[in-house]
Amino acid sequence: MENKKTTSKSFHDPANVTEEQLSLLDRAVIFAVKAHTGSFRKSSGTPYIVHPMEAASIAAAVSCGLSPEERQNVIAAAALHDVLEDTGATEETVEALFGKEVLRLIKSDSEKKRPELPSSETWQIRKEETIDFVKNRATLDEKMVIFADKLSNMRSIHQDYRRIGDELWNRFNVKDKAKHGWYYKSFIENMKEFEGEPAFEEYKEKCAEVFGE
Repeated sequence: MENKKTTSKSFHDPANVTEEQLSLLDRAVIFAVKAHTGSFRKSSGTPYIVHPMEAASIAAAVSCGLSPEERQNVIAAAALHDVLEDTGATEETVEALFGKEVLRLIKSDSEKKRPELPSSETWQIRKEETIDFVKNRATLDEKMVIFADKLSNMRSIHQDYRRIGDELWNRFNVKDKAKHGWYYKSFIENMKEFEGEPAFEEYKEKCAEVFGE
């Protein structure tokens, strides 16, 4: 059976949709597009906005058990997950536009960058901080946003790995494949809540193909 779009509104001209008619998610997507305009993925040269949009799609898939409001917050946060870390957006702006819950979710997936130091020098501590948070303090909705980000990253890594092999690690600030493997495989152990989800099974398969069992 064809999977058709459903809507509670009649068809309308997109050019005539007003700001008041936009949902939280609509506004989050628009904000993300503006925030990442002109940015590209370092590994592939793909326009950066593709990544948060893919993360939002993954978040939609793993958040089905939440209430409609909680789910919209999770999907919106996945679309916005890099705006604090990688753009000029501030916490105050994000909270004013999208609320405290969305801000909380975005912050859960935002690293402490330490801009005064080269990113290659802070890579290990930043990744350790993320793993510690996921293992010991992250809530289920925060894990949904983080997982959506990581699966989107793994899809990109897996695609590049199949095309150019281990040459791909030269594109990163940290070029040690084993370190990347340690980081991405850690989420398999620390996100058991998603066991059985198709997206989680995909994540495990891609990690195994790229980094080994």
